[in-house]
Formats: sequence, C-alpha cells, structure tokens
Amino acid sequence: MILLDTVQIFDSLSNTVETVTETAQAVLPAATAEPVETVVSLSIWDLCLKGGILMIPLAILSLISIYIFVERAIVISRANRNDDSFMKRIKGYVHEGEIENAMNLCKQDNTPYARLIAKGLSRIGRPMNDVLVAIENTGNIEIARLGKGLPWLATTAAGAPMVGFLGTVIGMVQAFFDIASQGNAASIATFSAGIYTALVTTVAGLVVGIIALFAYNYLVARINLVMNLLESKTMEFMDLLNEPAE
Repeated sequence: MILLDTVQIFDSLSNTVETVTETAQAVLPAATAEPVETVVSLSIWDLCLKGGILMIPLAILSLISIYIFVERAIVISRANRNDDSFMKRIKGYVHEGEIENAMNLCKQDNTPYARLIAKGLSRIGRPMNDVLVAIENTGNIEIARLGKGLPWLATTAAGAPMVGFLGTVIGMVQAFFDIASQGNAASIATFSAGIYTALVTTVAGLVVGIIALFAYNYLVARINLVMNLLESKTMEFMDLLNEPAE
C-alpha cells in the first residue's frame, strides 16, 4: 500500500514538472523578445515653433538677406560683363573726332565702365588730371552703387548669432524659474526641455549669421573684380587720350 502511494506521488510530481516546463517554454520567447523601438522624429517646423518669438526676427533677417544676395548678385554679374570690342570702337571714334558717336555707344552699353568712359569723353579738351579725377569720382560712385545692401548683410552676419544667444539666455532663465517653482517635484525632464527649447534659437541664429557672412564675402569678392575691370578700362582710356591721332 505504501509503495502504491509512493508511485502515485512520483506520477503527480512528474506531471507537475511537465506542466511547469511547458509554461516556461511558452513564456520564455515572449520574455526574451526584443523591445519595439519607438522612432521619434523632429521636423524643421517643430524646431522653429520651439524657438519662441525670437525666431520671427531671425526669419525676417534671413529673408531680407537672401533677397539682397540674389538681387546684388544679378546686378554685379551684369556690371562685370566685359565687351572686348567696346574700347576698340571708342578708340576709332576718338581718333576720328566723332565724340558724339562715342557717347552714344557708352549710353547703349550701359555698364559701369561705359559710364566711366562717357564721363571721360565729356571732359576731353581739359587737362589730363581733370579727366582722370572725373573718371575716378565716377568710379567711386559706381562701386558705391554696387555695394548697396552689403552693410545689411554684414550686420546680419554679426547680429543674428547675438539674437540667437539672447533667446538661449532667456530660455535658460525660464528653465531655472520652472525648476525653482516646482521645488522638490522638479525632474530632469523639466530642465532638459527648457534647455532644448533655449538652444533652438542659438542654432537658428548661427545658421542665419553663417549664410549672411558667406553671402557678404562672396559679393565683396565680385565687387573687387568689377573694380579691377574699371581700373583697367580707365588706364586704357587714359592711354588712348595720350596717343597721337593716326
């Protein structure tokens, strides 16, 4: 009888072990499954909204800078256009005494160096020094016209990062104020959210400033090319006046 009871106990234990093993095998895959990763995306528009009200002046600065860059680039490109036959035709008219035709040619060409030559033609008959001074003054006026708007780009390049830093400082003050207001209930999430919002304006200010700086330097380099062209045309015209008529 005792032996029979012992056999039944072993059978019961064996069934229990099998049940536990099957349950563990069913639960184990679910427990060892890799957690599902949550992809968090952030758009440029969301960043702009996080930056606060100082993103508005930064956006205005960027739009105006882009407009000035495109407009000045087109104007300077036209001013840098060079017609190799222009001075040859001017030389022919001057040697033939057809000053009026030379003036008309300058008006038709409508470039900075053509206006320089026109000013020099209007001073023919006066001392050479007077002709040269008139041409140089006209050249200074033309360069000043080409540089219109460049101070705005220079100001944006220096001022936009400062506006961004101002937004960061304001955001940091707000973040510390929120932490102080919550007291012991403050968490790292509160502090990190404030810093995240504050740094957005710094990024925006640096982006606008860098774009304006590169645009300014590019336009200045192009204007220097125009200046070199004007100087070469001036020297060529002065040499023309000193040449004896054929």
